[in-house]
Amino acid sequence: MVFKKCNHIIWDWNGTLLNDAWLCVEVMNGMLKERNLPLITLDIYRKIFDFPVRDYYLKLGFDFEKEPFEIVGMDFMLLYNRRQKECSLHPEAARILKEVRKRGYRQSILSAREENELRQEVKDLKVDQFFSAVFGLEDHYAYGKIDVGIRLLEKLSIPKDQLLFIGDTLHDAEVAEELGIDCILIPNGHQSKERIIHCGYPLVHRLRDLIDLL
Repeated sequence: MVFKKCNHIIWDWNGTLLNDAWLCVEVMNGMLKERNLPLITLDIYRKIFDFPVRDYYLKLGFDFEKEPFEIVGMDFMLLYNRRQKECSLHPEAARILKEVRKRGYRQSILSAREENELRQEVKDLKVDQFFSAVFGLEDHYAYGKIDVGIRLLEKLSIPKDQLLFIGDTLHDAEVAEELGIDCILIPNGHQSKERIIHCGYPLVHRLRDLIDLL
């Protein structure tokens, strides 16, 4: 399994390059505690987190008749954003981005993060120079990123068989399938290996394992 035709890599951000699943758990547990709902561990989180995130909130016990999703979703993002700078890239991420560029690949980001915040995070973590395009959502509610992916492909104007999407969730696999491009998943972020192993796309266990496939 080698992606010889690929010359442009599209990265997911949260979970794939940015190590932030732990923060999502801590922020959510604060919200759950306020509502006397059961707390979660990182392992539980990776087993139940999903897109659209509205469904994930329902699994946690939120009652949208009492509190609309738009309100609790925004509460989460406000709390997350206050601590976002505590997050760092996965240990190997910067080195892998550098190595991928050295090998002649161009790179982009396709994320369910709000786009302005995404661009700032990429800049703050000093990896903005690696990406020719950074595409995120227009709001904070993470309904999905297929439409954003369509816009990104229009901007790139590259044959689909030359594109490779790298993510960490089943939604990333769904996006790749909808866009008609190849995909690799890494179980180091927001969903467990058990969740994504049967997605139909190859898995690698660590970022550095990607190099052997390019």
